Amino acid sequence: MPISIKPAGSERFGDVAVMLGPKRPDANVCWCLSHRIESKRNRELVGPARGDHMRELCARPVAPGVLAYNGDEVVGWAAVAPRAELPFARSTKIPHVDDLPVWSVWCLRVRPGHRRKGISHHLLAGAVDYAAEQGAPAVEGYPADTQGQKMDLTMAFVGTRKLFEDAGFTLASTTDAVAGGFPRVVMRRALDVASGPAGSWSG
Repeated sequence: MPISIKPAGSERFGDVAVMLGPKRPDANVCWCLSHRIESKRNRELVGPARGDHMRELCARPVAPGVLAYNGDEVVGWAAVAPRAELPFARSTKIPHVDDLPVWSVWCLRVRPGHRRKGISHHLLAGAVDYAAEQGAPAVEGYPADTQGQKMDLTMAFVGTRKLFEDAGFTLASTTDAVAGGFPRVVMRRALDVASGPAGSWSG
């Protein structure tokens, strides 16, 4: 069955919770907020408050990310947003290539049991297409340059340089950041917004 990509709006918050939420409602998990909000706010949000914050993000006109589906089953998540809204905008380790108001893709997650099936490729393409639909002039990612080596699954959410290269991104800059023992790089893909989405976007 083909993989479809959908924006993570409020009507799909239940599926966002499947991808990002804890097994116990009161558990303190990331909810993909650690790189989305400022560190002080991130520390203040604990337990169910983190899920509540993500629910609020999903209710905004612009979704906080996209979801991958195999039929009706949610199998993946990608976070995508304007860099200006993220801590990356003020990072001392990940440089700005220029002043273009780019969007960032910084978290790609695939459910256990569905990995190694190319879903990350669909997620990244869908995130790019969603950013293009919202008028982004370019999209950036900050993956690890693993040079073909295996990466610890706990840090694999940042993606790899090859994954981004396969999606049409090119190296824009090195960084002082590290993930899973590997250097992170800035990968950039310019968008022709006028031509519209060209990947696996399903609206």
